[in-house]
Amino acid sequence: MAVVPSPMYRAGDEVDQRQWLAELNRVADALDLESATRSTAQDLFLSRLPEEERSKQAALAASLYAASLITGDERSQSAVASAAKVSRLSVQKRWKSLLREAGLEPPSW
Repeated sequence: MAVVPSPMYRAGDEVDQRQWLAELNRVADALDLESATRSTAQDLFLSRLPEEERSKQAALAASLYAASLITGDERSQSAVASAAKVSRLSVQKRWKSLLREAGLEPPSW
């Protein structure tokens, strides 16, 4: 898979979303993800941040799953969902569109 295009978010988003970025890192720790995967997940999450607070946990999980595919640090949807405390269906419903919005073509499997 290709590298994610440059992130499209404001520098202030990292400050505004520090609680969610801490949660992203907590989940990444639980999954033992590499730093490149964490960075890619952060870029995906902040670039496509949902407005609704209740959607952010699922978006965070989908960002981590998609990033794990992009970087080759692959984890299963079930493992990511479990670590993020969301349903596997939440990850499954979001990761492909997340990749498309980032300008990448999701795998066809």
